[in-house]
Amino acid sequence: MAIAGLADGLTRGIEGFGERVSGALFEPVIRLGVTGLARAGKTVFITSLVANLLDRGRMGGLAAAGEGRILGAYLQPQPDVTLPRFDYETHLAALTGPEPRWPESTRSVSELRLSLRVRPAGMLAGMAGPRNVHLDIVDYPGEWLLDLALLDKDYAAWSREALARAGGRAEGASWCKALAGVDPAAAFDEGQAQRLAAGFTAYLRAAREAGHADCTPGRFLLPGDLEGAPVVTFAPLPEAEGAGRGSLRAEMARRFEAYKRAVVRPFFRAHFARIDRQVVLVDLLDALHRGPLAVEETRRAMADILGTFRPGRNAFLTRLLQGRRVERLLFAATKADHLHHAQHPRLAAIMEAMLREARDRAQYAGADVRGMAIAALRATVEETRRHGGAEVELVRGRVPGGGQAAFHAGELPADPAAILSPARAGAEAWPEGAFGSMRFAPARLGLRAGEGPPHIRLDRAAQFLFGDRL
Repeated sequence: MAIAGLADGLTRGIEGFGERVSGALFEPVIRLGVTGLARAGKTVFITSLVANLLDRGRMGGLAAAGEGRILGAYLQPQPDVTLPRFDYETHLAALTGPEPRWPESTRSVSELRLSLRVRPAGMLAGMAGPRNVHLDIVDYPGEWLLDLALLDKDYAAWSREALARAGGRAEGASWCKALAGVDPAAAFDEGQAQRLAAGFTAYLRAAREAGHADCTPGRFLLPGDLEGAPVVTFAPLPEAEGAGRGSLRAEMARRFEAYKRAVVRPFFRAHFARIDRQVVLVDLLDALHRGPLAVEETRRAMADILGTFRPGRNAFLTRLLQGRRVERLLFAATKADHLHHAQHPRLAAIMEAMLREARDRAQYAGADVRGMAIAALRATVEETRRHGGAEVELVRGRVPGGGQAAFHAGELPADPAAILSPARAGAEAWPEGAFGSMRFAPARLGLRAGEGPPHIRLDRAAQFLFGDRL
């Protein structure tokens, strides 16, 4: 088994080396991974990014576009014919139609290739002609990325964490009540295992719907063709005396290990290990609205993600066996258009502060990591109104069901510690008052020739993620 795994790793390493040499000499390929925590706008991000690379009038912050060096862009068939294609055209039609709506979320891995015809810059400008650079965008659920953190845990550690989370959430009340009558040391029964797994899955779905970020195992929410298989039919159980071989807890532990071996590791080898650049989208405004506990939960999820990207001690061997190492990692706070632009620097500062704490917790050192506040598709306009004798900076936009609404989320603090300190301390509410939340519908767009959809700092995000490769 070990020899087979080593041979497989060496084969992948050789293939990855060949791909890199070919790309460097002929047509470079950038593999951009895109994922997001709960309801962060992943599908909108990819759709708007592609649309704005095809029509680059709003992409001045991407150096190659601002300098006029991107001579053309076009979609072409993706290289991996075993993956579903990201349905760009359908999603764009949803966002730009006469009655625009948010597109349906993707529920599995998908891919899209965008090829850019780029004229080189600097010393190479007069020595080489334009060349094609291929951007392969790999879209996958955030829950699957968080699953990679399970590789460092055994069943006992995962059970303790999962039970503690469920016990502290309203969504976990019925699950915890059902678990109270279960004897983990009893003989294994398949019917009981299925009921426990179904109850745990129902709790995870409710938690995700409520906006919680750490709903793992991810395949419980998006099982695909694994639905009903024993590898996704387990649940966390408390430790118990006498829970030996043949017990309910022992079988649950066996299935947990099988999940890591048969589901998580293959995903890592097939997709994650081949990514060059990665963006993780975070709905930080929703976490602020839900309170300090939600912000702390988001920070912990960010730390788990950073731990996933942490290079091992044998970094060279790791790269050889598992392909490329992610070179740049962006954590983007989405929906910046829900705030007046005057508050954008504060939102970005909170994200950067959370990222620093997450990096410290994960003992992370590796890729170039950055935080940013963006809106992949701007759905609002700004205005100022007088209220109570003072000027209030608002955003206004369409709301689901029709009509317009003006909105002020509240004043974000200038010092991120005013957010992170109560979050770390486990406060139930913000000491200075709550932050609001609003669900806007996409704005009706009238795009001029050569312009993609309006956004906020999407061009700067693109510059950080892959601008250096153009």
